Amino acid sequence: MEYELVELPNKIRVVHKQVPHTKVSHCAIMLDIGSRDEKEGQQGIAHFWEHMAFKGTKKRKAYHIINRLESLGGELNAYTTKEKICFYATILDKHLDKSVELLTDITFNSVFPEQQIIKERQVILEEMSMYLDDPEDAIQDQLDSQVFKGHALGENILGTNESVSGFTTQDFHSFLGANLDTSRVVLASMGNYSMNQLLKSVNRYLSQVPKIEKERKRTSVNGYAPARLTESKDILQAHVGIGTRAFDIHSEQRVPFFVLNNVLGGNSMTSKLNLSLREKLGLVYHVESNYHAFSDTGLFSLFYATEPKKIKKSLDAVVKEFDKLKAGQMTIRQLQTAKDQIKGQLAISEENNQNYMLMMAKSILNYDKIESLESVFERIDEVTAEQLQQLAIEVLDMDNMCLLTYIPNK
Repeated sequence: MEYELVELPNKIRVVHKQVPHTKVSHCAIMLDIGSRDEKEGQQGIAHFWEHMAFKGTKKRKAYHIINRLESLGGELNAYTTKEKICFYATILDKHLDKSVELLTDITFNSVFPEQQIIKERQVILEEMSMYLDDPEDAIQDQLDSQVFKGHALGENILGTNESVSGFTTQDFHSFLGANLDTSRVVLASMGNYSMNQLLKSVNRYLSQVPKIEKERKRTSVNGYAPARLTESKDILQAHVGIGTRAFDIHSEQRVPFFVLNNVLGGNSMTSKLNLSLREKLGLVYHVESNYHAFSDTGLFSLFYATEPKKIKKSLDAVVKEFDKLKAGQMTIRQLQTAKDQIKGQLAISEENNQNYMLMMAKSILNYDKIESLESVFERIDEVTAEQLQQLAIEVLDMDNMCLLTYIPNK
């Protein structure tokens, strides 16, 4: 069996995959709450909550939280995205019970002490400054704000100086009160133990969490308009970001467009953009395109850095690769190579147990199921050259793209 799924009386779902020949347990609690669920003035509170979960619960102070697993050689971590918050732990499987207990405690019993908010606020403001000082990070965030202008999906996950500086204990409780629904919470686990062994700990801790039902409707995405923006920065290279809206997680075009994006500018050295902009023309050191699917929309984006005097030449090269994909269908051999390449990348990714565990949690929240690797391969094999050409025509239109350029101010 690929995985086992159990729903608790409080509607929290538990998904587990038993893997042999390991002594390591990976465990996570993922919530279907993210920065897009923030209201006006709340920008950054989801990410701030992720930080504050480590700063005190009803029975633990900050040091006891971080020391609980680290003293046993384990790791405790967390992350926030536009639509998810996740707390996860890695530890020897004999300490699984401690892992489940701690994750439950920091997720549902945080008290958000005012003194800790004051301290952590400075840490987050420093994180924001560090992030904005790096043009590769800053341009990605600012491109989001162009593509999703006026919508929470376009806001910086870290928030603003003004919003982060004003949060209080009550603000965190209010945000959780408005968004926490136990039916949208998943505990995922992976290790060499059975679901029954896992449930012993789950029933002891996670089952005690009260059932919470919340009617929450996410604000739908607004209208889209392509925009062009150039900004002067204290940098040495020019940085270019290109993006537009794409397909949501439920779209039938999601897998074909995933394949198309990989062909255009995915992880491989043989992507069309890398072969053109780097290997053939020598214009960039690194170029990549990305596709992120959200619950009701998607984002296609492309980034690279080059010499300021080569911006036009590089943009012409990008458009040329767009036009090639729009003008002609791939040969049978080219298409098969693209499919084999992406299937190999996915299979290698699944070799990482922690990545697989996090994927399981996300998949249950998004689709209420986990698709087997074989099933994903079948969907990739169904992609046709005609589909990819049509998607290129539909999405890779430079006139419908947002374009953001950072140029050196000296």
